[in-house]
Amino acid sequence: MGKTTGFLEFERLEEGYAPVAERVKHYKEFVITLDEAQASQQGARCMDCGTPFCNNGCPVNNIIPDFNDLVYNKQWRQAIEVLHSTNNFPEFTGRICPAPCEAACTLNFNNDAVGIKSIEHAIIDRAWAEGWVTPQVSAVKTGKKVAVVGSGPAGMAAAQQLARAGHDVTVFEKNDRVGGLLRYGIPDFKFEKSHIDRRVEQMEAEGVTFRTGVLVGAWPQGSKVTNWSKETLAADAVLAEFDAVLLAGGAEHPRDLPVPGRELSGIHFALELLQRQNKEVAGDALDLKIDAKGKHVVVIGGGDTGSDCVGTSNRHGAASVTQFEVMPMPPEKENKSLIWPYWPLKLRTSSSHQEGCEREFSVSTKSFSGEGGQVKALTTVEVEFKDGKLVEVAGSEKEVKADLVLLAMGFTNPMAEVLDAFGVEKDGRGNASASTEEQGGYVTNVDKVFAAGDMRRGQSLVVWAIREGRQAARAIDEFLMGTTDLPR
Repeated sequence: MGKTTGFLEFERLEEGYAPVAERVKHYKEFVITLDEAQASQQGARCMDCGTPFCNNGCPVNNIIPDFNDLVYNKQWRQAIEVLHSTNNFPEFTGRICPAPCEAACTLNFNNDAVGIKSIEHAIIDRAWAEGWVTPQVSAVKTGKKVAVVGSGPAGMAAAQQLARAGHDVTVFEKNDRVGGLLRYGIPDFKFEKSHIDRRVEQMEAEGVTFRTGVLVGAWPQGSKVTNWSKETLAADAVLAEFDAVLLAGGAEHPRDLPVPGRELSGIHFALELLQRQNKEVAGDALDLKIDAKGKHVVVIGGGDTGSDCVGTSNRHGAASVTQFEVMPMPPEKENKSLIWPYWPLKLRTSSSHQEGCEREFSVSTKSFSGEGGQVKALTTVEVEFKDGKLVEVAGSEKEVKADLVLLAMGFTNPMAEVLDAFGVEKDGRGNASASTEEQGGYVTNVDKVFAAGDMRRGQSLVVWAIREGRQAARAIDEFLMGTTDLPR
């Protein structure tokens, strides 16, 4: 695949970024993608390795060596056909996937991996520019009706596959726009929402119906989620109208930090900031603006969501941004001989970190303090592992100034109300209990109700959501028709 000696001749070329001083002034994407010649050269680095571990490293099993070779040979139209055969939305993954495929790349064992993600990005952007992405309308209608609850990547992927199989698909979304956490959890400077809008237009042309502002299930009085909806639809009504139902909502229950002072104003879950910021960028009205301008911001949690809070705070004009992580600082480079081809634990510095952020590791928050009900500081302590447990380091307590605290410690499980409304059993983590192996996969204990994505597996990657949506669509098609031609 690629050029036989390409990996010896060419070095890995990374996508570039616009200068920090320029990009922090706006919320648009700032990645400088590879041009045609650069992408072709990077495709040349793909080795004829015999066993392409990248295929298995990729959750959707992209046929990576094939599209690398096609790009090297400048056969771009064929490249997007290969890419679309396994991935409904490569413009999503080409921008925000952490690229486990590259960690598994054979060349990565003792060299720099092939730039698979940048090649994927270049292929799909070229495809949209050339008009190669068009609706694929089913020639035959089955007369079967499927409801998809949740319009994130899992729900969108399933809906598109089912529509192409000839089913009438309706997607219900509680928010006023389609996309789930793609829309409201990922900042526009990483992922502009026009990418979702283009796919929605394509899917509507393929026969998918989107109903936004609709809550499916019985939700408790006073629930914050009702602020996003205009209509409530009972689970029984959905079951009565549709031949199959797929629950594909996100893992939206955030992990809290129940320490003294948590009730103070100025302490928010990460999504409270990110959702409002994305709505503001979209021109929507806000019930409350969370502004980091001129404030000392502390982000608790070292993952991608925390990084998104860092980038957003910098664009607000924060006086300072500090990010805490309770785990020790990972090594700058992994021991590939021990880890490859698996995803490595190593220090990762995001573009948001490069824009300005103090990062501290092995730090735990003991309490918050404030004045007049407003947070002003937090007390931290260093921690270390002893006998397999995190313990405090004696004498390491200190006070850190904080006018705004953002809790970005991940999500524990999907909102239970949807599962309870349908009577779906939950696993030990509060996710929908649905095996991927039994009876075609993704089936719950409730007849004709399926579950996929974060609703089933818990907080995960967009690429895993797309995989599960596609596989659930296959299971539903087989359930409805007795057989299926959809790929797994």
